[in-house]
Amino acid sequence: MPQMSPFTLTRRRWLAGALAAPVALKGLAAPAQAEAPQADAAPQFRRFRLGGFEVTVFADAVVTIDGPWPIVGEDRPKQEVEALMRERGLTPDRFSPGFSPVLIDTGRQRVLIDAGNGADGFVPKPAGGRLRKALASAGVRPEQIDVVAITHAHADHIGGLLGEGGPAFPNAGHLMGAAEHAFWADEARLGAAEGSNALNSARLFRRVAPAVGDRLRLIAPGDEAAPGITAVAAFGHTPGHLAFHVESEGKRLLVWGDCAHHEVASLAHPEWSALFDQDKAQGAATRARIYDMAATEKLPVIGYHTTFPSFGVVERDGAAYRWRPEPASLME
Repeated sequence: MPQMSPFTLTRRRWLAGALAAPVALKGLAAPAQAEAPQADAAPQFRRFRLGGFEVTVFADAVVTIDGPWPIVGEDRPKQEVEALMRERGLTPDRFSPGFSPVLIDTGRQRVLIDAGNGADGFVPKPAGGRLRKALASAGVRPEQIDVVAITHAHADHIGGLLGEGGPAFPNAGHLMGAAEHAFWADEARLGAAEGSNALNSARLFRRVAPAVGDRLRLIAPGDEAAPGITAVAAFGHTPGHLAFHVESEGKRLLVWGDCAHHEVASLAHPEWSALFDQDKAQGAATRARIYDMAATEKLPVIGYHTTFPSFGVVERDGAAYRWRPEPASLME
């Protein structure tokens, strides 16, 4: 798998958001146009087989926000991004991103990739932080999770690591990229702008790390989270951002974390700057390389922020790429 170099923190931008006032997405500007949180929606999960593994995808948040501009294409005119949406038959300025943790049951271990927002993540309750209820709907108790592997330490991926008075997954070992951990553990992260996603994530990291304690193991690209689940370098969105390659009985899957923030705009223009990438150039290079790998190897993908159930394939579309959701018939 390709290796990519570390990077430095770059500028912060805003996102107008999604929830009914006075609640707003954590670390972002107040909503420009609010929609009521879907508090009564049933917890969602979808399940399928991958060789001898069982894979379950969960909806940790149900929310509609402004975008995809500037989340994708912040360096482009807003009208250009909206024109792409219209060309693809989509609403030009509103979308519903996925927030999709993944549970892989290998038959010997249950491995959770990312933990969602929790109570205080990027999308606060009641619209976010639904993983615990979704796990219960799928018949899984938190204490049954053996390993929690984190793609990166943004608040919508680590907020769910915190339970009431301790770790949400008390029997699990926790894995994070060594470069990722070093970045967020640096006290300099607390110097980010007040109200920014970067500062919110840094503060949340400082609550999560003591709760996890000595159950945390630092890993690098090429290391295994469990037999058949291997970390892949996907740096750029954050300094140690990881994807995970999953393989069982010759069947393969890539859980790519935040390698896309919109399944149309990100793939049609991987070179467009992404709002939440901390190194814009490295993020673009990673998208191009990961999309090329997925398309070339015909590698099915679970993308954290693609539309739930967040499972699809990447196809070439001229010089760029296109996301094709896999048929729902593959899932229970």
